[in-house]
Amino acid sequence: MTLRHLKIFSIVYQLQNITKAAATLHIAQPSVSIAIKELENYYGIVLFDRINKRIYPTQTAHKLYGYALHIIDLYEEMETDIKNWEDDSPLKVGCSITIGNFIFPQLIKEWEKKLPKMKFKAIINNSQIIEERILNNEIDIALIEGKGLHPDQLIQTPFLEDHLCLIVSNDHPLTKLKRISLEKLLDYPFLLRESGSGVRDLVDALFLTHHIELSPIVESTSTQAIVRAVNENVGISILPYLMVKEDINKGNIISLPIKDLDLSRQFSIIYHKNKYLTHHAKAFIDLCQSWAENQT
Repeated sequence: MTLRHLKIFSIVYQLQNITKAAATLHIAQPSVSIAIKELENYYGIVLFDRINKRIYPTQTAHKLYGYALHIIDLYEEMETDIKNWEDDSPLKVGCSITIGNFIFPQLIKEWEKKLPKMKFKAIINNSQIIEERILNNEIDIALIEGKGLHPDQLIQTPFLEDHLCLIVSNDHPLTKLKRISLEKLLDYPFLLRESGSGVRDLVDALFLTHHIELSPIVESTSTQAIVRAVNENVGISILPYLMVKEDINKGNIISLPIKDLDLSRQFSIIYHKNKYLTHHAKAFIDLCQSWAENQT
């Protein structure tokens, strides 16, 4: 017994005529008769009395018709819901703190213009925690700084380039030097982002390649708190240019180059390699890449 049998039975029951039912269903009359007979044989019942070349529903048919309508309606409801579930389900997007504060708001504006019907839920935390939530299938897709720590489990696509920059106060002694070495920076207190953030991981890695381990006097999740402290000459910091360019342009702080040090980095779109990407997720990736192209 299949859904097809129930649909055919329901039309026959309503019309009480095999020929009319076949015409309504656009199938051959023998196919209708066979379906009814198969249904009767399956349950060991009689559905229609055949009297004077007419058919009349039996009491069993009346009972079955109620069930058939319910099953058909439920199936059609399921078909509609399943086909439209992507439109109704929000896309869960994770962002590192840097991206969440400085890039994601701009992406939201683009999102609302180009994908106004698309729902989303944003989760903002440091890159390490965001990556863990991707691996645990708590987030659909994420934007992080640098690259993920589990390349064997992730699909990673760079979408934006940035660079880290050394920032100091306007009257800091380092502003008087023509060339600044990494070792020279150790003469001054450091203010850095918290451990686990993409920025901090990259800064630590850069110094460790020169056999230097940093011990900052301040660790903060707030970039603006660090910038204000640098402005007050509490110490120096290394932060992403995208996060501090406004303060640099306003003259609140100064950015200085570091001798022989490449501070460039990438932002990446990541998702689990076994994750099914909905059309919303694919549209979001396209939106991020399109937006990033317009920033260069």
